[in-house]
Amino acid sequence: MEVLMIGDIVGRAGRRAVRKTLDNLDLEPDFIIANGENAAGGFGLTKDVVEELIGYGIDLLTTGNHVWDNKEIFDFIEESNYVIRPYNYPSSTPGVGFKIIEKNNFKLGVLNVIGRVYLGNYDCPFKVADKIIRKLNNKVDAIIVDFHAEATSEKQALGRYLDGKAGAVVGTHTHVQTADEKILSGGTAYITDVGFSGAQDSILGMDAEEPINGFLTQIKKRFKVGTGDTELSGVIIEFDEETGDACLINRIKRCHNNN
Repeated sequence: MEVLMIGDIVGRAGRRAVRKTLDNLDLEPDFIIANGENAAGGFGLTKDVVEELIGYGIDLLTTGNHVWDNKEIFDFIEESNYVIRPYNYPSSTPGVGFKIIEKNNFKLGVLNVIGRVYLGNYDCPFKVADKIIRKLNNKVDAIIVDFHAEATSEKQALGRYLDGKAGAVVGTHTHVQTADEKILSGGTAYITDVGFSGAQDSILGMDAEEPINGFLTQIKKRFKVGTGDTELSGVIIEFDEETGDACLINRIKRCHNNN
């Protein structure tokens, strides 16, 4: 059973990269998951953008700290079957932190958690992941965790901590695909960051001018989403249908001309 996990989708360029990739995909994943917290104009999500991405073939959108940047999210996240937010937000926060999606009699549990290093005072992602994995264990065939975090050490620590408990722990948030994909000793697929989907000629998907000026002047301005040629990055993970362990994880990257 194969899962394609797509890195953070950034704005219209990222959505175009998703559409072009999935229209011509040389893989046949059973499930497609993507981090969508930056998909609407680079900041947050709207209902129209969610419907657009689901229309391209994505089964579920995970998110992170930018999920609330577009206030329209509050109008639909409670009812949405396609969007989850980090589970370790306060219990009063709208939305849910995990979903079970099913195809071909295979149930995949998807858990979204956010890191605390440099990001915020959230509930402990380690303890939260333990709690939900115990809850899901008898209800699903495999579990994948999107760990939306800044620090590489925190991501690696959660990967090792959940080794043998979850089928996969994949990092999002930093938008730079790492080259450390592996199957850990307990059968858990791991990568520190799956990367992003958006404009190639950019800084983390944003037009390069404002970030550069910000470093030069220390004056912060709202970034603009990058344009032009696009790329999509992610990983393909294969799960053993009997055990739920991962037996393969490969990075993917697809580049597209803007035409």
